[in-house]
Amino acid sequence: MKPHWLVSVGDIDQYDAIVDVRTPAEFAEDHIPGAINCPVLSDEERVRVGTLYKQVSPFEARKVGGALVSRNIARHLEERFASLPRTWHPLIYCWRGGQRSGAMQIVLRQVGWEADKLEGGYKAFRARVLEDIASLSPSFDYRIVCGATGSGKTRILQAMQARGGQVLDLEGLASHKGSVLGELPDQIQPSQKHFETLLWQQLRALDPSRPVFVEAESRRIGVLHLPEPLIARMRESSCLDILAGTDARVSFLLRDYDYAMRHPLWLSSQIDRLAARLGKKTISEWQDLIAREQWPELVRALLVQHYDPLYRQSQNENYDGPRQFAPFGTDDLTEAGVDQVAQRILQAYTA
Repeated sequence: MKPHWLVSVGDIDQYDAIVDVRTPAEFAEDHIPGAINCPVLSDEERVRVGTLYKQVSPFEARKVGGALVSRNIARHLEERFASLPRTWHPLIYCWRGGQRSGAMQIVLRQVGWEADKLEGGYKAFRARVLEDIASLSPSFDYRIVCGATGSGKTRILQAMQARGGQVLDLEGLASHKGSVLGELPDQIQPSQKHFETLLWQQLRALDPSRPVFVEAESRRIGVLHLPEPLIARMRESSCLDILAGTDARVSFLLRDYDYAMRHPLWLSSQIDRLAARLGKKTISEWQDLIAREQWPELVRALLVQHYDPLYRQSQNENYDGPRQFAPFGTDDLTEAGVDQVAQRILQAYTA
């Protein structure tokens, strides 16, 4: 029989705090949502102890590691935990639920807090994330929002969510707009593991009795990969189309990608990545438009010569599911126009 203070992943929601005692680098790669990082070893200290373990002996590694862990726990007691009440009830975890979390738990319990430990540590949590994504992804009734680049699909989804629609915003979770120019200069994409944790968190919050609106995506969003159970379910789901004119899309993209125009060197480097597909002559013409800051002409050329043909090919191959309604057309992709499209879609699916 396991100790009462050793708990499973299914119990993590019942605690006042979840304390991750792994190194800052481990925490940055991925962590349980809402966890706070109170490392008992720094990144450098963990390398030092691990080297001693392999090159000298486990005993010498534990001796040095014990001193380092003790000092770090003392610092957390003085700085992070000093003002917490007697009733504070934390859950502690490390990589495998072993010595690092055990050391923190022992000290906190000696102080008087009912500190529990996660059985199996982060590895157990990670396994649960993958299991749940595999089981939850096929269980929802997705409505795939399709439309050529610049149709405002993400903005429409956000407007639908603001109106009470149930939305899964994959590009928001991935911190990327899903195209060669979709990288956000001031944001770093999460790690693959953390993206999956964020997705897991979203899937758990969805109501399977209501439709879930999600944008048509390829298998990759930037450097991140969509889990196979999710992308497979999306590609067999019913679709709805946003149909916007080229002029409206150009105007929308000039607003939505304004950061790209403010970073012409970055934009130029991204455009260069299309040379293998489109040829040096076309890229040279686009680079000239960038140099002359001819933004409307550049956006229109990108749509007509690159994005629209790519979209038609992708849709035919990946999102040919049934369409319950005719395309939702618009020539207005301003904020008000986007909200009107969102309202029409929601009305159509709730009528």
